[in-house]
Amino acid sequence: MTPFTLRMRRHWWLAMTVLVTTICLVSAFAAEKKPNVIFILTDDQGWADAKFAGHPYVKTPNLDRFASQSTWFKQFYVAATVCSPSRCAFMTSHYPARHLVHGHFATHEQNAARSMPDWLDPKVPTITRLLQQAGYTTGHFGKWHLGGGDGAPEPGAYGINKHVTIVSNGPQLREKNAKPEPHWWGKSTGIIMDHAIEFLRENKEKPFYLNVWTLLPHATLDPTPEQLAVYDGLEPRADDPAFGPWMKKYAGTAKDLKSQMRVFCASLTDLDTQVGRLLAALDELGLADNTIVFYSSDNGPEDYNIGNAANAGVGNTGPLRARKRSMYEGGVRTFGLLRWPGRVAAGRVDDTSVIGAVDWLPTVCKQAGVALPADLRPDGEDVSDIWLGKSRPRHKPLHWEWLFRVWGDDYTPPMLAVRDGPWKLFVNHDGSGAQLYNIPKDIGEERNVAAGHPDVAKDLTAKALAWQKSLPPSKARETAAATGKPVDTPRQPKAKGKSQGKAAPDRTTMFKGKDTNKDGKLTLEEYLHKFPDEAEGRRRFPTFDTNKDGVLSEEEFVTMGKR
Repeated sequence: MTPFTLRMRRHWWLAMTVLVTTICLVSAFAAEKKPNVIFILTDDQGWADAKFAGHPYVKTPNLDRFASQSTWFKQFYVAATVCSPSRCAFMTSHYPARHLVHGHFATHEQNAARSMPDWLDPKVPTITRLLQQAGYTTGHFGKWHLGGGDGAPEPGAYGINKHVTIVSNGPQLREKNAKPEPHWWGKSTGIIMDHAIEFLRENKEKPFYLNVWTLLPHATLDPTPEQLAVYDGLEPRADDPAFGPWMKKYAGTAKDLKSQMRVFCASLTDLDTQVGRLLAALDELGLADNTIVFYSSDNGPEDYNIGNAANAGVGNTGPLRARKRSMYEGGVRTFGLLRWPGRVAAGRVDDTSVIGAVDWLPTVCKQAGVALPADLRPDGEDVSDIWLGKSRPRHKPLHWEWLFRVWGDDYTPPMLAVRDGPWKLFVNHDGSGAQLYNIPKDIGEERNVAAGHPDVAKDLTAKALAWQKSLPPSKARETAAATGKPVDTPRQPKAKGKSQGKAAPDRTTMFKGKDTNKDGKLTLEEYLHKFPDEAEGRRRFPTFDTNKDGVLSEEEFVTMGKR
């Protein structure tokens, strides 16, 4: 072998050694690289408000594609029936009642009347602060609603590096004193995504956590003419079998339904378009494969009876019972779409695992390699194994509390709820009024089986009462517990040009209005007249008919209706 040949062989081995070493180092770096996280939270989007979820009219091509790349956890639950407490749980891993966040943050006077603080305590550990302390750059764009107004901290006080928000203090999506701008609400999702995409470009070389919390499809919807044009000629049918009883509430109001559904679908489709922009930016920047993207809504869809929701109250809960402000499934069960290429199965539908908003913080921290502080004591649990494909029961039950009566809301169960295994129980603070449902077998919560399963009802009642006793004292809870009835929600002063939700009418007056033949009794047909949800009305009628004679007396209607 010549000296030249020996030199060439040495050079070849040296080159191969460098190449192998480089590959190993790159592989090791890739294995250790922390995942990015994006949390997309919409506002008042129903469990079936997407094409992939069964909506017969709406066009959501980007969400449909995203669902095909994700695992859909169909039993995903938020921790509250309205926005602020729901968001509190995602941020803290605690049930919102632990922080006295019983309802949405409003004026200081309303907050005090609900026994609430004026904002979430910034000293509370949050997912953004924990990740920020671990080297993540954190961002939040869109709705905040964890406290605003005089004295409220900006989102940055909660461990957020960059934020442009609304219903908050600090940099705003739209200045609070800005002149009215036509269709701004309809354009808002695009504005939020502009900020989010800029954040991605600025932080593509380092781990990041990003909240993208939209304003849509919360009322009042105001799509642009271009957004509406997508649905020119839409003709919803009140007898459409795809909706079943949900649509029948609109029978005889096809004109109104057409207008409402067109506005609603146009708004959702633009939201879908803007989500598509965000996902495309991840692809363009080469970030998609190392980014966890989670998509959900803060609670169920709005009810068309609420005054400012006349064009947003057609959200679809599919087979689920009730809507926003209710602890029945339609109010607290929302989308749970999770995409993480190569780690979370694509196109998988998991309809058995029960996951909650309180699980978000401990699970993300686990995947990011962030240890939880000893004093955090999360109410949720690490469900990383479920994310990655394991099927198992929860280790901890899920709990809810809703203390308030809502104007025009016909979906009020007892004030405590617990989900444990297949069972979901509702009960009052004194242990009365138990309702028990086997959710996998009765997704619509139509059959109260408490009488047939007394041991289950007793066990879950004990768990619900023990949980509520672990909560900090609250005047609102004391009042509700003492009376056995939800507390009246203090009404916000009516702003100029804004409509209010309807005050619940006197039930004696309601009875006389429904009793068209003035015989002192209501038939099922009379009871259902102008009832907002026929399916709900048919569920309620036999529960009001205590003597089982097939009609309702005034006493039955008034007494049972106040429970």
